[in-house]
Amino acid sequence: MGCVSTAVAQHERQVLGIIPSAFTINNLVGETCGKEIKVATMQERLVMMMELSDAFIALPGGFGTLEELFQMISWAQLNIHNKLIGVLNINGFFNGLLSFVDHAVKQEFITPRARKILISATTADELVDKLQAFRFESDPALSKLKWSPSSSQKEKLDLTLRL
Repeated sequence: MGCVSTAVAQHERQVLGIIPSAFTINNLVGETCGKEIKVATMQERLVMMMELSDAFIALPGGFGTLEELFQMISWAQLNIHNKLIGVLNINGFFNGLLSFVDHAVKQEFITPRARKILISATTADELVDKLQAFRFESDPALSKLKWSPSSSQKEKLDLTLRL
């Protein structure tokens, strides 16, 4: 993350780091370029990233990268957001993952429509072109879900006894 944010800042572009407070102890994340927002939890970080981002692009990384990538894909599938999601498949890093996702489609655990949410390319230019051309297609059954805070409240039932 540090290399990417440094390169972005050097090209005079905006950098925003959303960092869980636990990562700032003992300088775990290093010096931040640009604006930094500290949050209490990883979940709070993901929600803030979703709210403030225009798109999500994963670079080669570990479990944290994969967890965040799949969280954003799941939220897109559930219509919590409709933002672009891509992986920059440098040197085939994500080939195994993409093959697994395609296998899950063949096994009918992921719908072909949901599979389209994850866009991949081997170069940054190709990925940007694919993201710009992509049109989000929500699942009609899932598009009826309401995710506002008020929708999670239970409806009051009329339990009046009528004789």
